[in-house]
Formats: sequence, C-alpha cells, structure tokens
Amino acid sequence: MSMTEILDELPRLNDGERRAILQRLAEIDPGIALDETPEMLAAIDAGIHSVESGPGIPLAEARQRIAGWTGR
Repeated sequence: MSMTEILDELPRLNDGERRAILQRLAEIDPGIALDETPEMLAAIDAGIHSVESGPGIPLAEARQRIAGWTGR
C-alpha cells in the first residue's frame, strides 16, 4: 500500500483505529508527542499569561511578523 493510499484511508477509520495508528507511530518515532509534557503546558501557560497581561498587537502586525519569520 502506498503512502497516498494510506493517507486517503485515514478519514474512513474510526477514532480507535486512528488512535492505534498514532500509538504505533509514536512507538516507531519517539519524537511524536501523544500527551502534554510539563514543558508544553508551561509554554502554553506562559503564552496565555503574556496575552492576558500585555497590550497585544493588531492582527495585521502579527501576520507581518509571522511572514517575516517564515519568509512568506
């Protein structure tokens, strides 16, 4: 089965089947995170705190900054 065929089939699978595939991928590639790590949760909390405590920036400016970081 080709990768394209596998990707096309994924939406047809039920939640348990997709979860089993994700679990297997994580076994093969430990870099795939299935659950939140303490570092991930701390980064999310820091981001939320930053947004709540700061003045923020307009959406257009945020898009320009992101474009500058990504080269788009």
